[in-house]
Amino acid sequence: MRKYLLSAAAVCAVVAGSIGYADEMAAKKWIDEEFQPSALTKDEQLSEMQWFIKAAEPYKGMEINVLSEGIPTHSYESEVLTKAFEEITGIKVNHQILGEGEVVQAVQTQMQTKRNLYDGYVNDSDLIGTHSRLQLAYNLTDMMAGEFKDVTNPGLDLDDFMGTQFTTGPDGDLYQLPDQQFANLYWFRKDWFDREDLQAAFKEKYGYDLGVPVNWSAYEDIAEFFSEQVKEIDGTAIYGHMDYGKRAPDLGWRMTDAWLSMAGAGSKGEPNGVPIDEWGIRMEEGSCNPAGASVTRGGAANGPAAVYAIRKWDEWLRKYAPPGAASYDFYQSLPALAQGNVAQQIFWYTAFTADMVKPQSEGNNTVDAEGNPLWRMAPSPHGPYWEEGQKVGYQDVGSWTFLKSTPLDRAQAAWLYAQFVVSKTVDVKKSHVGLTFIRDSSVSHESFTERAPKLGGLVEFYRSPDRVAWSPTGINVPDYPKLAQIWWQQIGDVNSGAFTPQEAMDRLAEEMDITMGRMQRADEQANVYGGCGPRLNEEKDAEWWYANGGAKAPLENEKPQGQTVNYDELVARWATN
Repeated sequence: MRKYLLSAAAVCAVVAGSIGYADEMAAKKWIDEEFQPSALTKDEQLSEMQWFIKAAEPYKGMEINVLSEGIPTHSYESEVLTKAFEEITGIKVNHQILGEGEVVQAVQTQMQTKRNLYDGYVNDSDLIGTHSRLQLAYNLTDMMAGEFKDVTNPGLDLDDFMGTQFTTGPDGDLYQLPDQQFANLYWFRKDWFDREDLQAAFKEKYGYDLGVPVNWSAYEDIAEFFSEQVKEIDGTAIYGHMDYGKRAPDLGWRMTDAWLSMAGAGSKGEPNGVPIDEWGIRMEEGSCNPAGASVTRGGAANGPAAVYAIRKWDEWLRKYAPPGAASYDFYQSLPALAQGNVAQQIFWYTAFTADMVKPQSEGNNTVDAEGNPLWRMAPSPHGPYWEEGQKVGYQDVGSWTFLKSTPLDRAQAAWLYAQFVVSKTVDVKKSHVGLTFIRDSSVSHESFTERAPKLGGLVEFYRSPDRVAWSPTGINVPDYPKLAQIWWQQIGDVNSGAFTPQEAMDRLAEEMDITMGRMQRADEQANVYGGCGPRLNEEKDAEWWYANGGAKAPLENEKPQGQTVNYDELVARWATN
């Protein structure tokens, strides 16, 4: 009996002493079998994983819940990286994926109710103005120096992240940690654009070269050319434009993701217009108090450029897009390009690059037999109200966000998971899967030099200094969840024909001002927004604001001469900057 007891004790001691060894063996397995290529050597990867093993010890056996939207990057995290993290650290992560509108709703619900729904969110940096004002999300700068200190990876290397400038509040502190990043660019079928017969036909009709459109006039000409002149290629009916119009939350960010500013509605200034941003909301330089969205309050949400932008969206969708596109949502329209029947798309997110480089065997008709893309991406064209110095496009920075209503130990465990999925050990491989770069060390990795020809200009764009000109929603938006829901409902009324673009934008601007008026009263009475809530301007005539730094006055000619640029020359400029 004594011998048996000693053996049991010995076994327990061996098991207890080997837990760390087992975790390390799991780390080595994942490093060898999954986490290659990497910006780190295998020894450096193992050292980073050893830190995670030790830091996670107090949380071993815990089960946490996190939430993100559904793009390939997050599918990889949910299906693969959660398993790796659990085997290496002993922390189980339920990484749920929902639509982006549902993610925003969950964040808003947790903030309003103070009930812990999820322990961490991949929440767009578009909410930086919300989080920095409401102070309901953990300030990561403070937490990394305080209660997150012992669980903050010494190899995190914030300077290596490309998007932290967008997740930093006006106080200079970091509120969100980038997890994936993608730009809104122009997409086109380079193989069709390079055809000499089509080039000649386009120049004969329009008087200039078929190429990457610099302005919306050229985009419209190209859309008309392919839809109404070319009509068919290789026996397939083709179209000159793709977009979506379903009355759903994603129709709102179709517009707030810089569509108005691409038309020229905002003010000059980067990363967002000052004083008028891409939502048409006015906030004076040096202030943290939004002053209004309506033209009569100094905003531009219902100004001539904004109305022009909505009118063109609706017109092009009806005239030049494939049948049924007006009923597509965000998730249906972008992968639909893989059918191979569309010449160009003015508003295309690089998050869908992973879908567009799939082989022909998976139904992708936009690559050749060897998997080389027949398409390219380039900067989006701008509208007639746009001026040099204005915002040129949108960039999404999905970022880890932790709310104060989450118990501290659960937030700490979720912070460990967030750091794991963005770690240098993991990030190059994750970038190859999702193609949503967040680190300079990843996009600069030699493996992407080798893969760049297969990615249609993505690597060249993210290696160029131009990438910083594409930016997310800025700090003028005081409460993203409250204001964002107004957009899709009003824009949906244009697509349905219930209201004209002018009527819809008038209603939208008025509703935003009414909503911001409520925020103002809440801030004045209870300091809800930390003194940085809206302070609406008194209304004045639109003509007064046109002459005094408000919305731009209507143009007599909203279709100037089309302009294009040669794609290869454009990429050469990226390479030499």
